[in-house]
This record gives sequence, C-alpha cells and structure tokens, in this order.
Amino acid sequence: MTPEGSFEPTVIFFRLTNFQAMFQTIMNKILQDLINTGKVASLINNVIVGIEEEKGYDEIVEEVVKKLAENNLYVKSEKCK
Repeated sequence: MTPEGSFEPTVIFFRLTNFQAMFQTIMNKILQDLINTGKVASLINNVIVGIEEEKGYDEIVEEVVKKLAENNLYVKSEKCK
C-alpha cells in the first residue's frame, strides 16, 4: 500500500520469485475461455492448439494471437510449428 493507493507493478521485476507460476496464472486468465472449450492448452510458455479436424484451426490460432497481443504478449514466429 502507498498513500496514493494500492501499488501494482506493470513490469515484472528482476529476481522475481515464482515467476513461472505467476506467468502460468496470467496465461490461464488470458486464454480461459479457449481452455474451457478444450481446444487450447497452456503450459507456461507453450500454447497448444489441439483439435481433431483442420477446419477451424486457423480461427483458433488467430484468436489466441489476438488475445496475446491485447495483453502485450508476443509470439516468436521462429519458435512456432
């Protein structure tokens, strides 16, 4: 708490403990609706789109990328398959 109200950092500090657990929580919140449908799984810094048919795959990937961009998260294209 500060005299101006609650302090909530907008940047992750160096040497932050439990970073992986915190980042997993962030990813789960961002992708919650897609995870609940069973079409997407998030594992720390990996997002897996798993559907049985190719139909609709591109739309799901677009939605994932859109949600990440809205939250100032980015995907390195060289790491994507």
